[in-house]
Formats: sequence, C-alpha cells, structure tokens
Amino acid sequence: MPLPTVAIIGRPNVGKSTLFNRLVGKKLALVDDRPGVTRDRREGEASLLGLDFRIIDTAGFEDEDPQSLPGRMRMQTQAAVDEADAALFLIDSRVGVVPLDEEIARWLRNSDTPVILMGNKAEGKAGESGLLEAFRLGLGDPIPFSAEHGEGLVDLFEALRPHIERDEDEVDQEEEDEENGPLKLAIVGRPNAGKSTLVNKMLGEERMITGPEAGITRDSIAIEWEWRAKDGSTRPVRLIDTAGLRRKAKVEDKLERLSAADTQRAIDFAEVVVLLLDATRGLEAQDLRIASQVIDEGRALIIAVSKWDVAENAPSLFQGIRAALDEGLAQVKGLPLITVSGFTGRGIDQLLEVAFETREAWSRRIGTGELNRWFERAITANPPPAPGGRRIKLRYLTQARTRPPTFILFGTRVDQLPESYRRYLVNGIRRDLNFGGIPVRLTVRAPANPFGNK
Repeated sequence: MPLPTVAIIGRPNVGKSTLFNRLVGKKLALVDDRPGVTRDRREGEASLLGLDFRIIDTAGFEDEDPQSLPGRMRMQTQAAVDEADAALFLIDSRVGVVPLDEEIARWLRNSDTPVILMGNKAEGKAGESGLLEAFRLGLGDPIPFSAEHGEGLVDLFEALRPHIERDEDEVDQEEEDEENGPLKLAIVGRPNAGKSTLVNKMLGEERMITGPEAGITRDSIAIEWEWRAKDGSTRPVRLIDTAGLRRKAKVEDKLERLSAADTQRAIDFAEVVVLLLDATRGLEAQDLRIASQVIDEGRALIIAVSKWDVAENAPSLFQGIRAALDEGLAQVKGLPLITVSGFTGRGIDQLLEVAFETREAWSRRIGTGELNRWFERAITANPPPAPGGRRIKLRYLTQARTRPPTFILFGTRVDQLPESYRRYLVNGIRRDLNFGGIPVRLTVRAPANPFGNK
C-alpha cells in the first residue's frame, strides 16, 4: 500500500527545506539563507507522531516565464501539488504576507488538493503580526510553527491527520498480513538455562550443541520451522537461539561481548521473546535485567521456567516466581509464565500457543471510536489533577502504531501530568483493552501557543 503524499510549497526562503528535514528526521535537503537553493523536487519518507507519509520538498514558487529556470521550477511545484494528498503552504511569519504569498493562495484556492496554511518562524513574539495577516489568505487558520525548533508539531499532526490517515480497514489488512507471517521467536536467558536443549526438543533433532558447560552457544542461530498445533494445523516460526547473557560487569572476554551484542540484535529482530529461567536457580536479578531490556525494546515477553521436570517444591517455586515478577516488573504485571522441560517436552505446545496469542495482542489496533469511548470513561472515573489550581485538560487519545502498541495523548498543560496518572491510563489500556502483559507506550503532546510568551 503506497504511502500518502504531502507537498511543501511556498515562495523562496520561507523554510520549506528546514521543514522537510524536520519531518524526515535527516538533513537530506540543503538549507541556506539564500533563496532558490532547492530547484528539483526532493522526496523522503516522513513520520509525524505516528503518521507515516511521503513528503515532497519543492522549489520556491516564483512568478516567472515558464521557459525560464524559475518558471520550470514553478511547473515542478504545480505538478507536486497536483499529485499530493495534502499541501503544506508555508509563509514567513516574521515577514508577513507579501504579494507572492497572495498569488500562491489564489492558485491554491482553485486547486483540488487540501491545503494547510503554516506560519513558519513563529517562535517568540516576532511572528505574531504575520500570523494575523495570514487570515486574509482565505485558507483557514494558520498553524504557528517553527521548523527550526520543532514547535507546532502537534497542531500540524491534527491538521494533516484527516487528509492522510489511511482507512482502518487497510491498516488492519496490512497488520493481518504481518501476523500471518512467520512468528519471530527469540529464546534468551542466562548461560546454561537450557535454551539450546529446549530448541532441540522443539525441532525434534539435535540441531544445537548442548552440554553442562555454560556458554556453548556463541552466535544467535535462526532456524525456519513449522509448529504443528494440537488442531493439526501448521504455523511457521523463525526460531532464534541466543547466547547466554551474564551481567556486564562479569563479561571480560571480547568474544563474549560480541555474543552479547549479537543477542541484543536478536531481541531487536524478534516479535516475541521467551526469557528462559532455570528452575534449579529460580528468578535472579540478572533475569529481571534481561526482562527489562526486552520490555524497553518494546518486544512482547513471555517468561518460561525450564528444567521443570527436576524442580523441587514446584507449586511454591511457581508462586514465588510469579510474585517476584509482578514486583520486579510492575510496569507489565501479568506477563505469561509457562513451565517447560527441554528433556520431556512438557509445556512446549502451551508455550507456542501463548507466543502466537501474545504476538496478536502486540499487533492489535484499537478502533478510534472504541478507544475514545474508553478514554472518556477513564477520565470521568478519575479526572486528571489540577496542579496549582489550574486544570489539566485532556482532549483525546489516538493509537499511533502497533508492535508495540503506542498511544498519543493530546491535551493542554499535559507536561504537568503526574507520572502516576500516566500509569493509571497505561494500566487501564492494558487491562480494559486486552493487551495483558504487552508493553504499552504512551506519550503526551500539547498544541503550541504562539502567544505563550506574552
């Protein structure tokens, strides 16, 4: 599915290339105080608070003979606007509206492409008069913006979203295609936790070298495999066995450091990570460090306790590990906890079933209507606080992306929202919207106030 397209237009030297670089996250376009640096259309993939689109940086719009160089540049700009899903029309707030801005506005009012008017260089007070002048262009309220400093991104997000956000059914289809691909499953843990033995039992062959010595596996080994479920169906799995991870302070050998880096790359690549504990040693501090590392990377996490066939006082051990996980990883309470044995094969089918269910939750997208109905109930049941007697106003919540589920909360004075209230919202999302122990990310955004320094 091709990305929607957004074109940046305006007269020379209003900051189009600076905005382009801001949205693509790289300095791809040349920026200089001299007008006319950009001559050809430049394209890049942009991301704005979870909105992904193709951005086109155009040459400055000049009133010249079509056969001249500036005239041919203008034709390129017009072509870019014609093919775009939306256009960002920049003016210089510090200079104000000039005749060429008015000419561009007249042309844009006759275009079928939706136009968003932006007053660039609006930081501080110097751009206030220019913003007021921009209302007479007849293109709606101008967005106060600073491409140089990144101010006004939330307002731009809200203005662009109706024009370029893809239909939820299309997004759902793409995410369904990802879910139907091989499950990328990494097995991680401390040295000698039984990772390779478990992988061999899954595969039904001695694919990995095993033994009582710790650290036999040095490289992350990816194996394409098909798991046969209890209902007889087969599901593809990309199984990744990794080197054991010790505390950094204990890692002195260069080869072990390289192995640890390789394991980190395996975690980055995986969709679901199984942290394997040794039942004969229980849950240790290093296990919690590895788990936190996986969660910080936004990967779905399952805890599996290996060597369960030789575990002593199994019920007590299980409850102890459960309690320690909930206390040590309070940010993702309720992580799946499975007992397995690489020797007998106990728990392997359950582990794979949970892994596929966990990937499904990790990839879940909540419909906008359902999400905001939940949000209204949540803030009604527990309104945000009013620090200093001034109320924090929460406007709406949107899911920016999946894998991991990432949400953006819009409102005013949200920079003063206590961490405890953010946790309240995250825990509610996880509990009420069936994300379980999946890591959920929440960021807050406030619209810019162009007169905030008055």
